[in-house]
Amino acid sequence: MRTVFTGGRIFDGTGAPVAEADVAIEDGLIAEVGAGLDGDEQVDVTGSTLLPGLFDTHVHVMFGHLDMWKHLQTPFSYMFYDAIKNLDATIRVGITTVRDAGGADLGVKRAVEEGIVRGPRLQISLTMLSQTGGHGDGWMPSGFDLGMVYPGMPSQIVDGVEDARRKVRELIRNGADVIKIATSGGVLSPTDSPDQRGFAFDEIQMMCEEARAAGLHVMSHAQAAIGIKNAVRAGVRSIEHGIYIDDEALELMLEHGTYLVPTLVAPLGVLRAADAGVPIPEHVLAKAVDVVETHRDSIRRAAAAGVKIAMGTDAGVVPHGTNLEELQLMADLGMSPTDVLVATTKTAAELMGLDGELGTLEPGKRADLVLVAGDALDFTDLPSRIERVYKDGELVVEAAAEPAPVPA
Repeated sequence: MRTVFTGGRIFDGTGAPVAEADVAIEDGLIAEVGAGLDGDEQVDVTGSTLLPGLFDTHVHVMFGHLDMWKHLQTPFSYMFYDAIKNLDATIRVGITTVRDAGGADLGVKRAVEEGIVRGPRLQISLTMLSQTGGHGDGWMPSGFDLGMVYPGMPSQIVDGVEDARRKVRELIRNGADVIKIATSGGVLSPTDSPDQRGFAFDEIQMMCEEARAAGLHVMSHAQAAIGIKNAVRAGVRSIEHGIYIDDEALELMLEHGTYLVPTLVAPLGVLRAADAGVPIPEHVLAKAVDVVETHRDSIRRAAAAGVKIAMGTDAGVVPHGTNLEELQLMADLGMSPTDVLVATTKTAAELMGLDGELGTLEPGKRADLVLVAGDALDFTDLPSRIERVYKDGELVVEAAAEPAPVPA
């Protein structure tokens, strides 16, 4: 069956202007893009714009809120059922591919692949590797440890070069598609701060070396300038957050071709949760307040310098299904709407190593399509204008047929 979407406009993901064109799909792939195409079935999309399936390269589908007390009162298995809702909310807004930055295991990925639950395809990191007392250490001042270890989910704590080698191999054995590490402190962690260094350089270098040996990339939670620079010099693929990027870090990222995943909405999510009554610890709230403007300035300078930017939100810190707010935040910092959509399609696909099959509307690529009513370059109300979502040529979301749930 060859299906042709006709009468509308397309944004093909390459950075070319939105233009009138038809798109033909067949056997789950894009067969042709052009004018006056024929097919077995015609879908009239007059007044709408077709986009490639969107990406979010930094999500946590296993987590839906920041209320630690609520987490402590929730049965262990509940998070897997909650992930079903989170995955569904994500694909409803046109995001057909995500990189899970910690929490999802191989079972979650396979459940989506096999159609047991509806959601975007996933690359998984399993957990974020952290030094003792680092950003990923679940130890709390009470002595309680929030670290989640179970079959298929190894401990995240790493200290020393040989321990780093062994732990990366363990993650790979458990199905990781990407290795995530913490090369700086962070906002939500209780015993460090965003401007502090994480892993030592030799530890980072070893983790990158072991990942490369398995054909995998490394993504680095990196907020402090020293943590960003150590990570880039060691060979990580992407810097996550990048709050305290300095000029030297920008030069290094350009030299090494390192990607930046801004997650601009994440600190705002912490502040909004506190405003909504979630009991955020005072020291965490203070860190979130402190980083907002610095974060914006760093991403603004990185974009102006030409650093490769891929869209990512840290969803889980913000409600799943609100991911597209990040697009307007990126545009507010001076990125053109076209550049923002490229960051959410083509560049994100490149970051994840999927540019040969996703990210643009080109013949031979997988038929992930998002149909948007009206102007796709207007982000102010974009989620409400998503009409249909296709994944591998299959209609998975039709807005008129099912009302979207209100995010929790």
